Amino acid sequence: MNTSINPGQPATVSALANATGGINAGNFTEPDLDQQLFSFNSDDTPLMNLMLRSKRVKVNSPEVDHFMIDEPKSTITTTAATTSGQTQVVLPVRPGEENLPRQYTTLLAKGVDGYDQDGKSITPGKSLMLFVVGHDTATGCPIVRAVNGKKMSPEDELSMVPSIPKDTKLVLLANSLYETQKEVDPDLIVPQPTRVYLQKRGMNQVVSDYFESQRKRIPFAKAIVAEQAIANFKVRGNRTLWAGRAGKFQINVPRLGMQTVYSTEGLRWQFKRELQHSGPWTIEKIIALAKMFFTGEDVPKTALLLAGKDLLEQIQCVDFSRHPEIHITTKVNSIGWTVTNFHTVFGDIEIKREPTLDRLGWSHSGALIGEDRLVHYVYSAEHSFQDRMEGHEATRSGILIWDALALKGSCHIWIDGEGESGAEGSQCLMMWDSEEAPDTIVGKIYYLVKDCPGISGSARSGSMWHYDGGWKEYTGEVSVE
Repeated sequence: MNTSINPGQPATVSALANATGGINAGNFTEPDLDQQLFSFNSDDTPLMNLMLRSKRVKVNSPEVDHFMIDEPKSTITTTAATTSGQTQVVLPVRPGEENLPRQYTTLLAKGVDGYDQDGKSITPGKSLMLFVVGHDTATGCPIVRAVNGKKMSPEDELSMVPSIPKDTKLVLLANSLYETQKEVDPDLIVPQPTRVYLQKRGMNQVVSDYFESQRKRIPFAKAIVAEQAIANFKVRGNRTLWAGRAGKFQINVPRLGMQTVYSTEGLRWQFKRELQHSGPWTIEKIIALAKMFFTGEDVPKTALLLAGKDLLEQIQCVDFSRHPEIHITTKVNSIGWTVTNFHTVFGDIEIKREPTLDRLGWSHSGALIGEDRLVHYVYSAEHSFQDRMEGHEATRSGILIWDALALKGSCHIWIDGEGESGAEGSQCLMMWDSEEAPDTIVGKIYYLVKDCPGISGSARSGSMWHYDGGWKEYTGEVSVE
């Protein structure tokens, strides 16, 4: 017969009697206890253990401005086409991107061919480069001239700007200064932060003096009760780290007045890239997942997949016999977990089961995380206390902590196998393994596992495509606004 007291309930003899079905005080028997029920198992809360190993940042407020990506954007995008035949043009770009290219900055127009040195012949595959001469007073958009544009005569000092289509990606390059120049405009645009709330969590245990005096006759000691409570405290905290929603509100506390309560945003809602997956997993899809994770602008050192039980089962059942270059091994990783390691040409993916995802109803889903791309914000470090309860023959002990976990960088991918809608502001990715174009096209980015002539003759395996009035290859970066 196992006995337990709910964490947070007073550990008194009468409470124990109720928990054991009404056994009177003084008549306890010595049952054969399942010690594993009370043991502390770190494998049950992988995300919390990952948080405790991540970069720790001490803050002075429960509200933090968190920069998910430290570096400014590397590209800007045109919002309308520009006509050719002029030596300089106003370049229409997205709102908020106008001031990214400062005066004297050079830009590389991807997909727009430039001309040779004489300005007569197009150089296929060699992109047009632009030079920013200033900003339009009416719109604030950059005014540019072409570095390698078309010339009427090789002797012309200036070349004409070719037609630049809408949605052209312009890569920000270094500035180019004149001979005696030493002063340049500073970079005025910084990454946009998100507000992170740190949540205060606590656990109390009340142990009466009489319970303590009877500990030799009670089937478990005070330490076992505390251990059970701590394990439950950690499991619930782990669920919060995954699925909690950000909030800030006030409550009226007797004798103390209005107090502010903060709740933190779970990691599930912080992902900027979400892979909506359906159907069986294949080796091609796993390689595609590794490619998406390791070949972006933000390249982490490791890839850790915390997976629900059904996702884990599907991946374990993939037939790897046709790909001998893929090595599957079991190893103990740097955290001390026993993981399934998939070695691909892009990098290793370490897979670990996360039981909390099953409890949250996400057993077909998982999170591909860069282990070195997490930040643990701490307002008040974890500490314990022990107080005598005034007016009672009992002692109150507990644990308090005030912290939050946040993603850093753009490499992380949430794998959604439940068919849920994506988090606000995230980009929806789907793997497509058909030669026919997909029916659901708006707001999604498709990663092609095989060639798809239904989309375009140039829609090759390994490329990404989206629909915006027509099928276009997607080459943009992850949005973090």
